[in-house]
Amino acid sequence: MSTNLLPFPTNWQTGLVLVAHPDDPEYGMAAAVARWTGEGRRVVYALASSGERGIEGMIPAECGPLREAEQRASARIVGVDEVEFWGFPDSDIRNTPELRAKITETVERIAPQVILSLYGGPEWAPGQPNQRDHMEFSAAVLDAYDQLAASRPDVAPSWLFENGPAATHAVEVDDQFETAVRSLAAHDRYLSVLDPNTPVSDQARAQIDRATAPRDGSPRRVTGFELKRSR
Repeated sequence: MSTNLLPFPTNWQTGLVLVAHPDDPEYGMAAAVARWTGEGRRVVYALASSGERGIEGMIPAECGPLREAEQRASARIVGVDEVEFWGFPDSDIRNTPELRAKITETVERIAPQVILSLYGGPEWAPGQPNQRDHMEFSAAVLDAYDQLAASRPDVAPSWLFENGPAATHAVEVDDQFETAVRSLAAHDRYLSVLDPNTPVSDQARAQIDRATAPRDGSPRRVTGFELKRSR
């Protein structure tokens, strides 16, 4: 474990992954999710959109169902059988009352002890801007959590983490690296269009290698999360 990162909490049974698009969990969280499901924990994926505008040259009516199918296949690889899509418009996600209400309804229905959300900052690193959908969605999750904690503290999850560059906690994932690579590679059509010159497996391996890189001189691979809320 990195000397500067705290161990991720372990006293929970149900986790809810809240993201904007298909493939969002796989780019940063898949290895941690594989570890958690391997430990017998329940993890649920909820996606605001179906990513229907995410594949160049494909109409939304064709792209949406394809990306949903790839997401479900990807989730199964890391042990997640519960995946839901909310139908908000890809590339036009906003922190609206409707989105916050859907987040709240889902939290109340799933009853997680921990939420895993998207990074909401403006940049992943200098010159690497975040997507507007991600920033709006992250803000909606934070607002919905705050409203729920104020009105229904009995059902508000104990922790809300974001998977981003300013990690405060980490999960060791050496044993889950290959599983995470396969999970991202399950987005085969999406990745093959995104970078037609690089094999999908190579794209996936390079991304998971970056996402789980050892930190602070530790030899262990980790997935990092930033604690945004707790109670």
